[in-house]
Amino acid sequence: MKAFAELYAALDASSSTRHKVAVMERYLRSAPPADAAWAVYFLAGGKPRQSVPSRVLREAACEAAGLAPWLFEESYAAVGDLAETIAHLLPDGEVCDDTGLAEWLETRLLPLRGAEPAAVAGALREAWARLDWNGRFLLNKLITGGLRVGVSRQLVVRALAGVSGLAPTLIAQRMIGFTDARRAPDAQRLAELIAPPQAGAVSRDGRPYPFFLAHPLPGEPDALGDPSAWQAEWKWDGVRAQLVLREGQVWLWSRGEELVTERFPEVRRAALAWSARHPARAAAGTVFDGELLAWAPAAARPMPFAALQRRITRLKPGAALLRDVPVRFLAYDLLEHEGSDWRERPLAQRRAQLEALLEDAPGEAPGEAPGEAAGEGATGIPGHDAPDRLGCSPRLTAPDWPGLAALRERARERGVEGLMLKHRDSAYGVGRLRAAGGGWWKWKLDPLTLDAVLLYAQRGHGRRASLYTDYTFALWAEPPGEGELPALVPFAKAYSGLTDEEIRQVDAVIRRTTVERFGPVRSLQPSLVFELGFEGLAPSPRHRSGVAVRFPRMLRWRTDKTILEADTLDSLRAMLAGSAPGR
Repeated sequence: MKAFAELYAALDASSSTRHKVAVMERYLRSAPPADAAWAVYFLAGGKPRQSVPSRVLREAACEAAGLAPWLFEESYAAVGDLAETIAHLLPDGEVCDDTGLAEWLETRLLPLRGAEPAAVAGALREAWARLDWNGRFLLNKLITGGLRVGVSRQLVVRALAGVSGLAPTLIAQRMIGFTDARRAPDAQRLAELIAPPQAGAVSRDGRPYPFFLAHPLPGEPDALGDPSAWQAEWKWDGVRAQLVLREGQVWLWSRGEELVTERFPEVRRAALAWSARHPARAAAGTVFDGELLAWAPAAARPMPFAALQRRITRLKPGAALLRDVPVRFLAYDLLEHEGSDWRERPLAQRRAQLEALLEDAPGEAPGEAPGEAAGEGATGIPGHDAPDRLGCSPRLTAPDWPGLAALRERARERGVEGLMLKHRDSAYGVGRLRAAGGGWWKWKLDPLTLDAVLLYAQRGHGRRASLYTDYTFALWAEPPGEGELPALVPFAKAYSGLTDEEIRQVDAVIRRTTVERFGPVRSLQPSLVFELGFEGLAPSPRHRSGVAVRFPRMLRWRTDKTILEADTLDSLRAMLAGSAPGR
């Protein structure tokens, strides 16, 4: 535990990616394999289920520190992070425990789940007494599930590649599923992760390949050159997934490396039906990359993402939900064919083979006028009532970039987010890296925007724990006029989009204009206006505004506007109805 706590502190204190990779390599080379396995699990984003309820954790900390609950809560409000608050308030440990990370977790921490509160409190007090500040802070983070450090999964892959001498692409592929909470990391799994590759060995399990991610298009597409060298597709608003078919079995993986096969039984049935038509190819191994979309059989466009969310959260959907929110998988790339890895082949070749494989599996695309977007190889809409839930995402063609721009401008009314631009010579890479032969670009629509009033604020986390950085914004219930102002109705929360200097300035205003406190939340005298951007919206009875916005963020602080110039709920509803495109 002590060595991993020191590693965590070193990573948290550094902004250099090279230094972070170096300190991770040093740790992995010196740590016992079982400890290193757990370290990789946590650094790559793994989170075991919370073992101690927050209430029990707070009560045990108050008793160990000899503090009244109200004083602990005041300290927590000042610090803003529960794990850090407890680490500061507890006295220094009397002994230095050198027990390894794996033993700490497997014999002391994880067994606390479901134990009696008195036994949990006693175990916590004993554990805290054996640790220094770094150790207490780390233990608290592991308990609360809030272990966040500035290390991307790609940096962990680089460190493992440096230790093992293997190619980062191979490590990235083997890492798929490593952070699955249903399987605890151990020395054997770590050994498999960094073992030398066997000549001719082919994976026969259901693991997918690392996902290849696109970059936002930085400017106008003209800079990409000849449009005929690029493949254009719709930018779907669904869940990215890989459909894996091997030896008569089907696995469906989300981009978050979660196995979601049981959540989408109609997609599994469609894949099995395709396997029955192509038994040799399916048995040898086929992997499709594509999108899960909520889409009714007779509809000309997919349902909003909010409908798909109802399916995502259900481990085993019932008959009513399957009927109300049917899901289909639209494939747009072929990663494995007849057991061979096709990722290094050019996209044009992969796409042609994909269309040949799915030519008897009807796909559906947003309703299009003849010739408007029916590109070469597009599957079109052979029948809106087609029962098949497996199809091919269409390619789009236009004579030039302005023609594609015209298609993009109509994307929102078709239920998509814009266009994807993929170079026809591109290989399928790993993560958000440039592919050989050319990149992949997201040419998304400009966000919807509204001017909103800052109404509530809460402290941030980590290095921003002492600043108010998490904001709740509101719109006027009706246009302000003379006399008494109408009500402000909260409609969105956002915490990104401002510079550090702007955050400090806003924090000062928040402290001056606080009207009331509700635990860690401050209610403010309305005075600041911000332009918010978001990708989409949907009706929501759970929100006071009646509308849920997707991916809200602050675009700019409108210092040029007063709160009377902020937008109203009518503006939000007009966007929802499609009668106003947004500014």
